[in-house]
Amino acid sequence: MGQYLPPPTGLLVLAAYVRRQIPDIEVEVLDCQAERRNWQGLRKAIEASAPSIVASSGFTANAYTCARTAEIAKNVDGKIVTVVGGSHFSFTAEESLISFPEIDYIVRGEGEVTLVELISALRRGESAEGVEGISYRAARRTVHNRDRPLIADLDSLPYPAYDLVEDNLKRYHFAQMAGRNTRYMLLEGSRGCAHRCSFCTQWRHWQGVCRQKSPKRLADEIEYLTETYGGVLLWFTDDNFGYGERARQLWEELRHRPCRESLMLFLQARTDDVAANPDLVSKLREVGNHWVMIGVESNSVDRLKEFQKDITPSDAYKAVRVLNENDVFSQAMFVTGSRKDTLESMEAQRQFSLDLGADLAIYTVLTPFPGTSFFKMAKTNGWIEDTNYANYDMAHAIMPTETLTRSEVQHELFKCYKAFYGSYRKDIAGIFSKKKLKRTLYRHMASQHVLSKLRDLI
Repeated sequence: MGQYLPPPTGLLVLAAYVRRQIPDIEVEVLDCQAERRNWQGLRKAIEASAPSIVASSGFTANAYTCARTAEIAKNVDGKIVTVVGGSHFSFTAEESLISFPEIDYIVRGEGEVTLVELISALRRGESAEGVEGISYRAARRTVHNRDRPLIADLDSLPYPAYDLVEDNLKRYHFAQMAGRNTRYMLLEGSRGCAHRCSFCTQWRHWQGVCRQKSPKRLADEIEYLTETYGGVLLWFTDDNFGYGERARQLWEELRHRPCRESLMLFLQARTDDVAANPDLVSKLREVGNHWVMIGVESNSVDRLKEFQKDITPSDAYKAVRVLNENDVFSQAMFVTGSRKDTLESMEAQRQFSLDLGADLAIYTVLTPFPGTSFFKMAKTNGWIEDTNYANYDMAHAIMPTETLTRSEVQHELFKCYKAFYGSYRKDIAGIFSKKKLKRTLYRHMASQHVLSKLRDLI
């Protein structure tokens, strides 16, 4: 949907934790996207740094990229220890160790304590036998040590080590929404989710537990990012921000701090949560929450039950109305290509998305990510036709429905975008909208010819 380059915040939190726990270690974060390094550029950087350990992390769509990074490190120096982590490798540890011999260790689940213990063991010349939360090879077999308990207090984590990518800060952006010159950063306010959506990996990755940073810690971190690095657009990476008392306390923490004047906070929330808390939506708008993404998913009650969302289509209408009434940019997410979807049901979903009145609609294809309950069902029933993980980006159709081919599902996805963004009247209204984010979005899309690029996916 547009140009977007986020900072590697997950790695920056890991780097900060490793530095704090092992003060005499030298840590470097290499962001090949920001620095526009190709594979040869990566190789040269590894040669120049001569590291003892190379670690990378990724989701399913970039799993091969992580594996190739490990392969290049091994080609530079076979003694380099290669480590990968993230949700994809956590769920596919056995498969990945078999498929990618260049990977030495997989950090499963939460990485901070595990990575520190692994590094410490390697520095002492010891085996990883006693390190919880890792998978590796030993004696020609794969070994999966027991899972590591979660960190109880997220407030105990250090701030992300943005100083390690300070030269790249000017390159990180969300041009689609705020332009290239707006300082863009990510902020982790919680880990995990209390809900159980069938297509989502994250609640399983965090062991079905939701842990939150305190409102004071969040406000302190926001203030630190804005005052130290000039952060303006801050994306809360929480899968579900969660209104209620936490939101009220965050408002209390921020409302007297000068940093709120320049903030643009981006939150992700459930439709029923937004609909039930209009007063808190209003309060957070006062302290800089300009943008909320809501998981609408479908107009079908049956689909929502299938996804285990525990919401209704009417929640979506109420949520969008609450956001619009409070001058908050509303982004609605939809999932297409469910097994029961037909041409008629997908047309009904498109019309629903138009009637909803959201400022932005993003349509995704139902994707069987490893680790989800839906993946197990799809694999067992033989629904998966595309096993190339590079296509697991929610923009490529991986499976047919009961009545539509993958190609037809892909075409229906394009028709969704064409229906929402293909109206000249709608585009003109967006370009001249009173909402700054909406104006920026529609002007960006017009300049980037987004529809023609989406058509290439078919």
